[in-house]
Amino acid sequence: MSRQELEVIDQDATCCPGLAAAPLDDERATELARVFKALGDPVRLRLLSMIASREGGEVCVCEMTPAFDLSQPTISHHLKLLRQAGLIDCERRGTWVYYWVLPGALDRLAGFLTTPQTAGATPQTPEATA
Repeated sequence: MSRQELEVIDQDATCCPGLAAAPLDDERATELARVFKALGDPVRLRLLSMIASREGGEVCVCEMTPAFDLSQPTISHHLKLLRQAGLIDCERRGTWVYYWVLPGALDRLAGFLTTPQTAGATPQTPEATA
C-alpha cells in the first residue's frame, strides 16, 4: 500500500470562490446555471427540501409522490433533473428508489452565495439604500 500525502486546507478556506470574490469564468457559470435552473422550479425546490430535511438523510420516492398533485413519472423527471444538477443521488432497493442530498452540495451553494463581511461593517438592506 502506498502512502499519499494529503494537503490540509485551512478551515476558513472554501473550495470555490464566492460570487463576490471574482468574476465567473464560462465553465463555472455554466455549471452553476445548471444547478440554479434545477432549483428554479417550485416542485424541485420542495423535493430537495423534503430530502434534505429528512432525519436519517434519505427518502423513498414512495413517500414523496403523495405530497404533490403530480403523476409519479413527473416526480421522477424532477428528481432526475436534481440528480443531473449534482444535488442528489439515489439507489434502487427492490421496487423503490431512495434519494439523499449529496454531501457538501448545499454547502458549496451557500459558500458561493455568501459575501465576505468586513470587520465592523453593517450589511445594508435594499430598503436602507433606497
